[in-house]
Amino acid sequence: MFVGTNVDDLVVLTVLFLAARASGRPKPWQIWLGQHLGISALIALSAIAALGLRIVPDRWVGLLGLLPLAMGARGLVAAVRHARSSDPDDDDQPAIATGVLSIAVVTIANGADNVSVYTPMFRSIGFVHSLVTVAVFAVMTALWCAAGAWLGSRERVIAVAKRYGRWIVPVVFVVIGGGIVAESGVVGRALSVVRGRAAAPSTL
Repeated sequence: MFVGTNVDDLVVLTVLFLAARASGRPKPWQIWLGQHLGISALIALSAIAALGLRIVPDRWVGLLGLLPLAMGARGLVAAVRHARSSDPDDDDQPAIATGVLSIAVVTIANGADNVSVYTPMFRSIGFVHSLVTVAVFAVMTALWCAAGAWLGSRERVIAVAKRYGRWIVPVVFVVIGGGIVAESGVVGRALSVVRGRAAAPSTL
């Protein structure tokens, strides 16, 4: 279950470790800690939902995709500005996710749909098996970080990242964030709400 719901997260981790090697930001320990905090938050949200409580309605969860989308868009703007600058040989690459909190936020946004998978599992397997599952997820999160670090340490991949990382990293974030928003259908629901309010008769 962890592997199936976090394949896309491995791509994000690889990109983050590539950025760390190419520009020095974020630090590897920040990636590890941010990833663990993000996965822990997803597990906690799933456990809370399994108890019958809903912090965020399912139909609005897709709004979390706006976070990596905004980060990626900001990175693309910085890349365009750099391309137009008078110093094209400057290798300093702006970091998209600059610290533990931003990495955790991206992990949560990228795994928002995981809650819908984990919730019925926690609801059905009981307390003891839930504890075992959480322990397995913790181990798998560490393995996922190690795999991302390994993939991001290949010399050829690093060479490509140093040359095109300014564009690759924000594009990946934009694609992931846009995909989350598009698949959730949250934009259509938001437009429906706005249209409904606009069409509502005035009480004056």
